[in-house]
Amino acid sequence: MSERMPEPSERTAATHQVLLNEEEQYCLWPASKAVPAGWRSVFTGSHESCLAHVEEVWTDMRPKSVRD
Repeated sequence: MSERMPEPSERTAATHQVLLNEEEQYCLWPASKAVPAGWRSVFTGSHESCLAHVEEVWTDMRPKSVRD
């Protein structure tokens, strides 16, 4: 069974977090769910504020191992 996509009003009110892995790749994740292994939380806020944060900080989408 798949989860339904939240309505826009639900996404605004929901609390999310931005996760970062060792390759410096980002992921939006529901704050109510446990952070998966290999990821760490670097920002928490509304869905929209998390998206804005990722857009601001993730300027190079290549994995860190490719950039070095």
